[in-house]
Amino acid sequence: MLFSDYIDDGPMWAGQGDRETRSTIKFAEEFARVPIVHVSIGLWDMDHKHNIRADITAEKITTKGFDVVFRTWGDTRIARMRVDWIAIGALYSEENWQLY
Repeated sequence: MLFSDYIDDGPMWAGQGDRETRSTIKFAEEFARVPIVHVSIGLWDMDHKHNIRADITAEKITTKGFDVVFRTWGDTRIARMRVDWIAIGALYSEENWQLY
């Protein structure tokens, strides 16, 4: 769950204007090179009486992890948001070796 702002009147539910939340994801294993990361909305619980505005992206991608960033604006009211992600790239292996 990226956030659940409905319970405590957090900024995504009770706020107005530009809002952003950011969460750092750490990979279970370090990649050999910076991977390609795809993020998507796994669940959204939004107020139907307001415009639905959402922007989700992966930022600061490294071999060890990335930041998932969710933004909204205007009068949008979001109660909860869950993010799904996948990282694709080469992992380290005992079979990986370099010649001089």
